[in-house]
Amino acid sequence: MEDSEEDELLNLSLSVSSGRERKKKGRTIRANNSNSIISPMMNSYEGKIFWLLQMREQMLRQNHHHRKKGVIEDGNGFPLIHLLLTTATAIDEKNLGTSLENLTELYQTVSLTGDSVQRVVAYFADGLAARLLTRKSPFYDMLMVEPTSEEEFLAFTDIYRVSPYYQFAHFTANQAILEAFEAEEERNNRALHVIDFDVSYGFQWPCLIQSLSEKATSGNRISLRITGFGNMKELQETESRLVSFSKGFGNLVFEFQGLLRGSRIINLRKKKNETVAVNLGSYLNTSSGFMNIFDTLGFVHSLNPSIVVLVKQEGIRNLRTFLSRFTESLHYFAAMFDSLDDCLPLESTERLRIEKKLLGKEIKHVLNYDMDNGFDCQKYEINETLKARMEHHGFVGTKISSKSMIQAKLLLKMRTHYCSYQIEEEDGDGFRISERDEGRAISLGWQNRFLLTVSAWKPL
Repeated sequence: MEDSEEDELLNLSLSVSSGRERKKKGRTIRANNSNSIISPMMNSYEGKIFWLLQMREQMLRQNHHHRKKGVIEDGNGFPLIHLLLTTATAIDEKNLGTSLENLTELYQTVSLTGDSVQRVVAYFADGLAARLLTRKSPFYDMLMVEPTSEEEFLAFTDIYRVSPYYQFAHFTANQAILEAFEAEEERNNRALHVIDFDVSYGFQWPCLIQSLSEKATSGNRISLRITGFGNMKELQETESRLVSFSKGFGNLVFEFQGLLRGSRIINLRKKKNETVAVNLGSYLNTSSGFMNIFDTLGFVHSLNPSIVVLVKQEGIRNLRTFLSRFTESLHYFAAMFDSLDDCLPLESTERLRIEKKLLGKEIKHVLNYDMDNGFDCQKYEINETLKARMEHHGFVGTKISSKSMIQAKLLLKMRTHYCSYQIEEEDGDGFRISERDEGRAISLGWQNRFLLTVSAWKPL
C-alpha cells in the first residue's frame, strides 16, 4: 500500500513513532517507537485503549501476508468470526477486560488487504472499539471519521461501475416507471414527472432518459421532468450532469428541479394528465424517525401517483438489542464483502475505497447509532414493517413484469465475473435473482443471502 493511502487509513494522529509527548492531567506519555510505550497509564483503562489503538495502527500499516495466522489457519474464517462474536458479547455485557483483550487479538489478525472475512472483521472491530469510547473522546472521532463528499462520490462511482448492486435497483425501478408511463400514453400528453426523494448523484436517470428517447421522435417528443431531493452540492452537480447528458437526445424535453432534502413541496408544478412516478428508492431505509416516514407516505399518497418504487436494503432491520443487530449486520456485510471479490481483484485500490468509504462507514454507524446523537436510532427500523406501512397508507403492491426479470438476469450475466449467477431460489455461488411476495418484489442476492429488494406500489 502506498504511503499516502496508509496515512489516509490511519487518521489516528497518535504520533506513536514520532517520540513526541502527550500530556494529560499533569502526566506525560512518551512513545519512543511503535512497539514500546513508557507510561504510568498503561494499567489504566485509558492506557489500554491507547495500546489497543497502537495495535490497530500496526494492522493498518502491515500487509496481510505478515498478519498473525493463529485464528484463521484452517482457512475457513470461522475461528475469526467466532472471536468477533465473542468480543461483541463481551462488549454488550460490559466486560471491558475481555473486550480489550479480544480486540487486540483481532487487530493482530485482520487486514484491510486480506480475504473477505479478514476485511469485514477489521471494520466490525473498529465499530466495536468505538463502543468502548465516549462520544466526546477524540479517539471516537478518529475511528468514526467520515469520508469527504469527494471520497464518497468516487467510492460510489466504483461500486456502480463494477457491481450489479445499485444498477440492479436502478434498472428494475426504471423499468417499472417506464411501464407505468407506457400504460398511460394515450392520456398523459407524453409527459412523465418523476419525484425522487433521494436523488443522490443522479446515476439512476441517464438510462431512463435513453429509454424514453428511444420511444420518442423529433415530431412527437416526450417530456421528462425530475424533481429531486438532496443537499445543495448534490443537487447542483446532479442537475449539471443530467442536463448535459439529456442534450444528446433532441427528441426529449428534459427539466430538473432540485429541492433541499426535508423541505416541503407546497406548490408542486404538474402538467395536465402527466404520469407521476414517485421514486422512494432507499429513502425510507434512511429516513429520520417514524413521524417523518408517516408524513412522507401520507404526502406521496396525496399526489395520486401512477407508480411508487421502493428499494429495501436487506439484513439491517428493527433489531432492538445490540447483539441481534450486530449478528444480522455481520451476515449482510459479510455477503457484500464476499461479493466484491467477484467484482474486483484482491489488490484493487477501487475495492479498498468502496469498503472503506462506503461499506466500512456504514458498518461503524450501524454498530454505534445508539451511541451517537447525530445518527438517528430510527434509521434502520423501517425494513421490518415496510409492507404493513405501505398498505396502512393506502398502497397496494403490483406485480413485477417479466421484462424486469429478463433485464435483471441480463445485467447479472454481464456483471458476473468469477462466479456463475443463479436464478430463482437455487443454491450456489455468485449473485442470484429471486421473485418474492408472489411476484410483487424482485431481489438481488449473493449466494444464500438477499442484498436488495425492489417493489412497486400503487395507491388504492
